[in-house]
Amino acid sequence: MITAMRRRYWLLYPAWIVLCALLFLALRHRDDPSRRPGRIQSDDAGIRALAILHQNDPVRFRGYEAVHVAFAGKGEGGDTNRWVVLCDRVPHTALREAVVVELDASDGHLLIVRKPG
Repeated sequence: MITAMRRRYWLLYPAWIVLCALLFLALRHRDDPSRRPGRIQSDDAGIRALAILHQNDPVRFRGYEAVHVAFAGKGEGGDTNRWVVLCDRVPHTALREAVVVELDASDGHLLIVRKPG
């Protein structure tokens, strides 16, 4: 048999919901503390890399998608912080037709388009 909940704490649950709602409203336009300031987001880097490929050669890069986006810091094979975006055709070609687009991490401008490897 299920025992009834004690009635002393019934106000705790609605108070918790109100507190969470107030925190949600107070913090909804704040920056995410886990994201570093001064650089574009990884999702934006992937979208920007595909836009650059489509702008350069729309026929060749039709059907491509951003497969992986990684941050490479200064000194990791380059002299600036950058996003390294691997783009490949769908269905994936096991890197036969893939390209790597490197973007500046601060503003997203194109650094280089190259083959992986």
